[in-house]
Amino acid sequence: MITPLIILGLLLLPLVFAWLIGGAEKARAGGVLGIALAFIFFGIGHFVQTEEMVGMLPSFVPFAVPLVLATGVLELAIGLGLLSAVTRRIAGIVAILVFVGFFPANVFAAFNHVGMGGHVWGPVYLLIRAPLQALLIWWVWYFTLPPNGRALTRSAPIANVSV
Repeated sequence: MITPLIILGLLLLPLVFAWLIGGAEKARAGGVLGIALAFIFFGIGHFVQTEEMVGMLPSFVPFAVPLVLATGVLELAIGLGLLSAVTRRIAGIVAILVFVGFFPANVFAAFNHVGMGGHVWGPVYLLIRAPLQALLIWWVWYFTLPPNGRALTRSAPIANVSV
């Protein structure tokens, strides 16, 4: 059950640190860095816990190991893409699609008590996972795709972000 706490730490620590050293002007950069670190964490998890991730998939899913590894590469690419002002918007859109698309695997794992990341708790884990998933989607949207010109511009480096 430590995984949700790690995710929250990865999101919040860069945001709080950026806000403390640069106020609201730098907080947006901290939010972007936090979600990028979270995606890098997710991607690494696919390589470190490949078999556990395979267990989150129904047995009828073909090529489960290559699929888990490919999605790990995708999540690493999203994390790196979020760090670049040039690719941030597309990475943000893909990140949201990944959160929505991968959520059924979390539901399957919870209902089948797969023993990783809290899923062993069964369906009750979804009471934690679903709000966390919603937070992650909101976080990506807010920090990488906000309306009304709040988004980071293509020319603005992550350290020089204005709100």
